[in-house]
Amino acid sequence: MGSVVEDFMNAVEEGLKLSKRIFHGKYRVVASASAPPPMSKSPKYYLPMASMVYAVIYHPGIVDNPDIPSYQPYVHGQLDPPAVIPLPMMGVTLQVDCYLDTVFVRISGHWRVHCVMGSKSCDCRVAVPMGEQGSILGVEVDVQRNSYRTQLALVADKQDDGNASGGDNGVFLKPHVFMLTIPQVDGGTNLHIRLSWSQKLVYRDGEFSLCLPFSFPEYVAPANKKIPKKEKIELNVHPGDGNEVLCKSISHPLKEHQREVGKLSFLYELDVFSWSSADFSFSYSLLASHTLGNVVVRSPSIDDIDQRDMFYIHILPGSVESKKVFTKIIVFVVDISGSVEGKPVEDVKRALYAALCELNPEDSFNIIAFNGQTFLFSSSLRLATQEVIEDAIQWIGINFVAGEGTSISLPSQSGHGDATSYLQLLAYDFPDH
Repeated sequence: MGSVVEDFMNAVEEGLKLSKRIFHGKYRVVASASAPPPMSKSPKYYLPMASMVYAVIYHPGIVDNPDIPSYQPYVHGQLDPPAVIPLPMMGVTLQVDCYLDTVFVRISGHWRVHCVMGSKSCDCRVAVPMGEQGSILGVEVDVQRNSYRTQLALVADKQDDGNASGGDNGVFLKPHVFMLTIPQVDGGTNLHIRLSWSQKLVYRDGEFSLCLPFSFPEYVAPANKKIPKKEKIELNVHPGDGNEVLCKSISHPLKEHQREVGKLSFLYELDVFSWSSADFSFSYSLLASHTLGNVVVRSPSIDDIDQRDMFYIHILPGSVESKKVFTKIIVFVVDISGSVEGKPVEDVKRALYAALCELNPEDSFNIIAFNGQTFLFSSSLRLATQEVIEDAIQWIGINFVAGEGTSISLPSQSGHGDATSYLQLLAYDFPDH
């Protein structure tokens, strides 16, 4: 038995072949009635690369134009597993809202059951491909005199209620492709479906970017070319704190629609000859010279078992190039008395070597070793240049010889009043690694 994905691709291929039975009058030659050339068959041709709706066909004899019957010969038998025929899309609206590191997506579209006799009905399957770390939020369907809404339910509720609503609980064709079945839709019916999900807004190298599945195959175009096809995309960026948004790239011809404090809107609306054949992508950066932070607090609902408040923290580093990390001034004070002779003093040396290598050339440091007397690397603070650090390492190798007693008062009197911080390295037993 093949995988679920392979079974679905085979079902779509069978559905496209079966759709040749549909009579379209003078619009007989349409993309939906023809399969791709042999060399172009690929998963992308059969898998949903945008929000799609399919008619589930068990009985091939019901496949026909609901408006213009063709009176084709009756087809005996049934399909098991069923074929799925992609339904034509009559209009689509994509709305995108970018908040912090999350994108909220809403798609509203119209589809028509063009492939089933008016006196017959079939189940319809909705496919919702999502982007980076997508999470389905809801599906709403208006069809004939019925409406369907998704809702969250416990596993126990699923077992108790069964399939009382007439639909199903949804499945995932792939990790980011959610599918839901609408039961018993009559041939010729128009479906109005609203889909919503959230996904991650990727942040890399100072830029935010998103990519949404919005590539429709040619066979979802209506057979009647005179039917207007309206495609609309609305993009809203909410940068917060009045930060300026700098657009980097965009896949569709959106134009700036509105700019106000805390929100930047783009809009694209057009009657098109063919649906979008490319995913919707957009990238931008924030012209923020300082580090930004946002905290979102959410209180639990009354029915929630966990009554603890939840919070979400989001931090944006701002323009790192314009930042200058503050310089460090450190004096290393090291105990080399007789009590640390042997392995402890060697461990201290390794720790000090590692600390020195982490300093930047702009940082300043000095080293004071003490037992019964004090040993100074330098009479003043030194910049942590490569040459100075090499001298310090050599000095440590010569002077870090454990012996005599301990007098902590000596290094504190060594006259480093200009040092802003002190790090005392005592001879603890460091792990070998």
